[in-house]
Amino acid sequence: MSKSREGARKLPGHPMRQSFAIGKYEVVAQPIPGSAQMLRYTVYLHGHRIGATASMPTESDCRNFEHPPEVPPLKPFRIQHRPGRPKKGAPSTSEEG
Repeated sequence: MSKSREGARKLPGHPMRQSFAIGKYEVVAQPIPGSAQMLRYTVYLHGHRIGATASMPTESDCRNFEHPPEVPPLKPFRIQHRPGRPKKGAPSTSEEG
């Protein structure tokens, strides 16, 4: 077993589940199902889940979970007509000579 962080507390229900605070955010670290060593860090604010990540979150990560940046609207994808290779015997469109 690994040493727990200073200030981290063990939560009942799972032997490897830990909880700690980053600023005003509560972070719960628990093993990812099916993984031997990776942890899922779930971020809570006032008891409400605001996000989760597989790497240790920083306070700025938690702020981005709380107020995500604005995403610009998507531009429509337009398929333009791009002709392929001309058929055999078709008249040439380029001027030669």
